[in-house]
Amino acid sequence: MSEHVTAVQVASLDGPAGLRVVRLPGPTAEQTAISVIVDVHAAGVSFPDLLMSHGRYQRKPPVPFVPGVEVAGLVRSAPADSSFRAGDRVAGFVRVGGWAARVAVRPELTFPLPDGLSFRSGAGLPMNYLTAHLSLTRRGALRPGETLLVHGAAGGLGAALLQAGRALGARVIGVVSTEAKADLARAAGAHETVLTDDWLSAVRALAPRGVDLVADTVGGGRFLDSVRSLAKEGRLLVLGFADGIPTVAANRLLLKNVDVRGVAWGSLIEDEPGYPRQQWEDLLSWYDAGHIRPIDGPTFAPANAADALRLLEDRRATGKITLSFA
Repeated sequence: MSEHVTAVQVASLDGPAGLRVVRLPGPTAEQTAISVIVDVHAAGVSFPDLLMSHGRYQRKPPVPFVPGVEVAGLVRSAPADSSFRAGDRVAGFVRVGGWAARVAVRPELTFPLPDGLSFRSGAGLPMNYLTAHLSLTRRGALRPGETLLVHGAAGGLGAALLQAGRALGARVIGVVSTEAKADLARAAGAHETVLTDDWLSAVRALAPRGVDLVADTVGGGRFLDSVRSLAKEGRLLVLGFADGIPTVAANRLLLKNVDVRGVAWGSLIEDEPGYPRQQWEDLLSWYDAGHIRPIDGPTFAPANAADALRLLEDRRATGKITLSFA
């Protein structure tokens, strides 16, 4: 029988109110034979976790389940044919189950963590930074000298997009809701920031010909104005729907020769399991060059995981929220 570990479980689909702390069996012998077993020091808190706690995410595990998609910690054991050994510092991505003190991670989704990065920072890298990499390199085709506009620029994904944009040589503008968030976005890497109130006019003043690429993590009512903000042959990346799922008339795309492109890192890697490790190599080079500087948000004990989700639900989160398991 495997050793029991502390975990946070969704006991009912009532959002943050449905969470509870439990003791569950750790990884099984079958998992241990093929997976990297990680003693988790920090686990990321992400928007999919919030959606899953309400039963609104496309992935709907049976209740009860342990949420959490990204972790950082120390390798406890690893398959002999993997590149990892006990004691290695790593970050990892899991489909579900990350909010636990010990998890099994597929070797191709386990990544070496630089010594200069804390586990708290490392727990925010896999989903946000690999999504940002896919967004701006492969989906957005961002080129040096272009202008990138990032909505939700003070959040975990927003900060990752700002830093990836700078790493790729772009001018980066962040859209935020408060002056405090503007300070955070500039600290993360934004060249300029604008507030959400009348943001389109402010962006047009900064970029009169339009922006080349919009990274939209918000959706909702901003979507049409995001299309309007684009330069000719600009691209708009759909990354999330914090304000609701938008629609746009196709003629608006035709008139300016602009593109709307979806970004779903989690589904893409199912068909390309080797891709994340290739991405990680780019992230490590960006980190060495000083472009990757994770913005740590609040951290919570497992018993207070509901408060972590409420920060996301109330749109009060700045930086990357984490749970501490060690």
